[in-house]
Amino acid sequence: MANLQIVLSTKTVEAQYVEMRVPLYSYGCEKKVKRALSHLRGIYSVNVDFNQQKVTVWGICNKHDVLTTMRKKRKGACFWNPEDNNVVDIEMEESQPPTATITTRLLLFDAPCSVLLLWKRLGLSP
Repeated sequence: MANLQIVLSTKTVEAQYVEMRVPLYSYGCEKKVKRALSHLRGIYSVNVDFNQQKVTVWGICNKHDVLTTMRKKRKGACFWNPEDNNVVDIEMEESQPPTATITTRLLLFDAPCSVLLLWKRLGLSP
């Protein structure tokens, strides 16, 4: 009973094809992709074309959830249709937190005196 979903009666639910461009390096990657996507709820079939680097998923699913699952396995995964990628890229930019800059300081341990003098001449403090 816990695996059932409630779907509103006004919303029509139809199976759809989700086509993605996925970097595949070997036939082992193909098996890994099929195994990862076949566990999603509502997926009927997964077709992987190694020569075209294309994965086609057919089922009742959210295409963004499928892409997110695929990106966990292959970082370079994107939709086959370029217009769909623009929508995903905008959503990804909005959801990413701002990056912090990290400053590092060079620490010299047991450095000879000549190295320390060189640092002083350059105006750098170790």
